[in-house]
Formats: sequence, C-alpha cells, structure tokens
Amino acid sequence: MILVLGGIALLCGMLIVMADELSRPYAAANRRQATETLARRVVPASAATIRPYVLAGGQLLADTAPDRQGQRLLAAYDAQGKLVGIAAEAAARGYAGQVQLVYGYDPARETITGFAVVRMAETPGLGDKILSDKGFLANFPGLDARLSADGRALAHPIVTVGHGKKTAPWQIDAICGATVTSRAVGTALNQGAGSLLPSLRPHLATLAKDRP
Repeated sequence: MILVLGGIALLCGMLIVMADELSRPYAAANRRQATETLARRVVPASAATIRPYVLAGGQLLADTAPDRQGQRLLAAYDAQGKLVGIAAEAAARGYAGQVQLVYGYDPARETITGFAVVRMAETPGLGDKILSDKGFLANFPGLDARLSADGRALAHPIVTVGHGKKTAPWQIDAICGATVTSRAVGTALNQGAGSLLPSLRPHLATLAKDRP
C-alpha cells in the first residue's frame, strides 16, 4: 500500500510539473497580450503600433523571449512612426494586497499620462475608486516625472498627499476614504518610474529612430 501511494504521489507530482512547464509559455503570452491591451489605455489615443522591449545590462533589446530578464516596457508609435509614449508595469502594497498597474509615460513632456490596473484586491466601493473617482484621475495625465539634472533619479519623488492638499505637479491628490489605495498608486508610480526612467533616458533616441 505504501509503495502504491508513493507511486501515485510521484506520478501526480510529475503531472503537475509537466502541466506547469507546458502551460507556462501560453500563460506568459496571455499576460503579455493583456498588458499590451492595458497599455493602449494609458498611452495617447494616436498610438497605432506598440512594440515590446526590455532593458537588460544597460542595453535596450527587442523583447522576443518571455523568460528574458530585465525591465520590460512597451513603446507606442503613431501612424507616422513617431514615438508617442512608453508603457510599463509597476506595483505596490495596498490595503488588501498588491496593486499591480500599467502606467503610461510621455517622454516629450516627461509626465505620467495615466494608469490601468492589472490586478488588485482592494475593498469594493472604496479602494476601487481609483478607477472611477474624477478628482483622483484628474492627477493625470500631467503628473510630473522629470528626471534630475544628472538623470539618475526623479527630480521630485511622486507622492500621494491628503485629499485637497496637492500643491505640486508631482503630487497625487488622494481619495477621501481610500487613502491607502491612493498611496499605493503613488508608491507604485514613484518606484516604477524612478527605476525605469533613468535607465531608459539614454535609449530614447534609439526608440524614436526605431520606427515600425
């Protein structure tokens, strides 16, 4: 009986591993497609083509391999092949778990142009107001994400402030009653943009020339 049970357990384990390995490429492809769909919501409406890239080891590479390590981003081009925006993922801890976002960045104006939620588990009617509250959404698309003079960090950290206390273009006016989730958005954008943009700046000219 022990041998039979052990054999069944071993077989089940092997099947689980095989199923995971076989389904991983499809899951990665579905995630990439979903991210691209969300990216189109946060880049200018004029975007006609979106290309995936990855920053790895100081190099900008076409993102053709789902297991390639590095910072992933999506470059958006209009019908004339002009670079009109960048989209990337970011995440931070909210009230009930991770708030995962895709945000847009305008390299010409150096501003965050908006965000879309990939996944979150915030309280319905409270935390999910980040998707519908007009006052909160008014923080975009002009959220300041300029880099410092040396290009190594954001000139001003993106921060979420109390409702009605916004005084600077790099601040996010929080939603009354959903402050924790509002702060999660600010933290995610600050960490995401603060990590990506300094590495991306030297490659913006390459992206601009890499017309579809």
